[in-house]
Amino acid sequence: MTNALIPYLGGCHCGALAFEYRTALAPASWSVRECQCGFCRAHGATTTSDVNGELTFEVRDAQALRRYRFGSRTADFLLCEHCGVYLGVQMQTARGACGIINLRALRAQPAGLPGAAATHLDGEATEQRIARRESRWTPMTALV
Repeated sequence: MTNALIPYLGGCHCGALAFEYRTALAPASWSVRECQCGFCRAHGATTTSDVNGELTFEVRDAQALRRYRFGSRTADFLLCEHCGVYLGVQMQTARGACGIINLRALRAQPAGLPGAAATHLDGEATEQRIARRESRWTPMTALV
C-alpha cells in the first residue's frame, strides 16, 4: 500500500506564478536545504524536494515568468518579473524533468519542518550536479 501524496500550494506574491508540490512525506521528515551560493543567500531561500513526489509549476501570466540560468546553465531558476519572488528550479534530464521548490514561497508553512541544512555546492562538476539533482529532485510532468 502506498501513502497518498499530499498537495502543498505555493506561488509568488502577486499570484502570477504558482506551484503544487505533492509528497507523502510528513513535513518533519522533509529534506530542507539552504544553499550557500550567492543567489540563494540573496533570496533567503530554503528548498526541498522528494524524489517520490510530484511537482507542477503553473504560469498564470506569461509576462511574469522570468527564467534565470547561471553557473553550469543546467537549470532554470523561476522568478516572478512583477513581484520578484523566487519559486524554485526546474531542469530537463535524460530521465525527465525534475525540480525543487523554495519553501518561502509556500502559501502556508507546514508545522514541524526541520531546520535547514547548509549546503555548499561550489566546485561540483556539471556531471555530478546533474546526477545529484536526478537522484534527489522531485519529478515533474512538464517544464514551464
